Amino acid sequence: MLWVSTAAFGIAWWLGLYLLARDSRKPVLRRAGSGLLVYAVAVVGGQLLGADDRFDGVRAVLVCLPAIAWSGVFVRLLPEEPARLVDRWWRFGLLPVCALVAIIAAMGIDTAGYALGALAVLALVGSMLAVVRHRSAVLAGTRNRATAGLLVVGALMFGLSASLILIGFEVVSFSAMLSAVAVDLVLLGVGIAVLDAFEEGEALRADMSRSLLVSVGTAVVFGGQAAVAIVLVGERTGLQALLFGTVAAAVALQVLNAPLQSAVDRFAFASEPALREARDELRTAAEALPRKDTHTGLAALDEDEFARLTRRALSHYADLGKLVSSPLIDLPAIDARLRGRDSVGPLDRAAELKTLLTESIAALKPRTGDEFGTSEEWRHYNAVYFYYVVGIRPYSVRTKRTDLDPVSRKALAWFVDQVPERTLHNWQNSAARMIATQLRSGFGSMSK
Repeated sequence: MLWVSTAAFGIAWWLGLYLLARDSRKPVLRRAGSGLLVYAVAVVGGQLLGADDRFDGVRAVLVCLPAIAWSGVFVRLLPEEPARLVDRWWRFGLLPVCALVAIIAAMGIDTAGYALGALAVLALVGSMLAVVRHRSAVLAGTRNRATAGLLVVGALMFGLSASLILIGFEVVSFSAMLSAVAVDLVLLGVGIAVLDAFEEGEALRADMSRSLLVSVGTAVVFGGQAAVAIVLVGERTGLQALLFGTVAAAVALQVLNAPLQSAVDRFAFASEPALREARDELRTAAEALPRKDTHTGLAALDEDEFARLTRRALSHYADLGKLVSSPLIDLPAIDARLRGRDSVGPLDRAAELKTLLTESIAALKPRTGDEFGTSEEWRHYNAVYFYYVVGIRPYSVRTKRTDLDPVSRKALAWFVDQVPERTLHNWQNSAARMIATQLRSGFGSMSK
């Protein structure tokens, strides 16, 4: 059973870290990754703690937490309006209650453990049924219906198996029960990664395969040494802990290589910010390059899909490294701009895409001679220029800019006082469509 638990732990640990590394700021990725990581910890707990009655409360908490985390994932998959309402209830209602009950259950109070299990079952089954009810909206959000269908089926499988475990988790061993949900969680994790890749306009297979292969290789090299020791002297608790620890460290160092290097650079090159920024840009570009979709031709995309990719490129306006993964770097206009250069790399294309976006945004500015206005004709320009080019975030309490010029400060005050966040979002979508139309206009001239 140790080797099965090790494999389940390794794949869950890798996939959880991979989802977080894609973008931990996104609630869906953050919750899905956290659920997988907690599941991985639960596998280790089941293997190391064994049948010791003193840890019954801890085991109950560990088996409930992945279900609670994934109920939050399913909530975020709902259509926008119901998702906003239910997510607020999930964050400010369910999570605090579950946290309180989990603390009491971890102390060994059986009643609290059963209450936490009941909450997890209700949250998981309720959110899962909501996804099934709105499955048409989930299906519409993917590149192909088979992927979304697999996600819905995976949700059903996970909901069923997790509910059975939470309702009667004393029927079989803790490790065996956790292994029963491993396949379901992996399917769901991969499905979430596919949805995120589609939203970002990126490819997934090459990047995920590379990450998995390197993770497996490093885990075998380092964890294999502990495995040999276990084979030679037996399954001692200390050696088992060493096995799980080396596998976890090896996988984490590979998946989190880029952010770890960035953290080291902040100390090593603290006095050389230009060098640090250059290394960050190159590192981000190298990480983003395998995610570039090279199979879908831009000319074959319909207007909605092209506008969606344009909107995503605008959101990465300030990050050349991330623009490298945008399919828009293959625009004919960029080919024309780079023609005649001796060598052209992905960062050169990303820089030209940023220039194209800058010119397209400037074209939205009303020709009144003013630097800023609040009339209707200014709304599209204001929505993209000040948000993406200047970089103000009017609705973020964590963003404080002290370097804004008088015009930008005036725009920031106008957004905060006069423009609801949802309205700004709608203006940005409309502006992205207008910019996409400008970018698509180059297809015809380049084909002549």
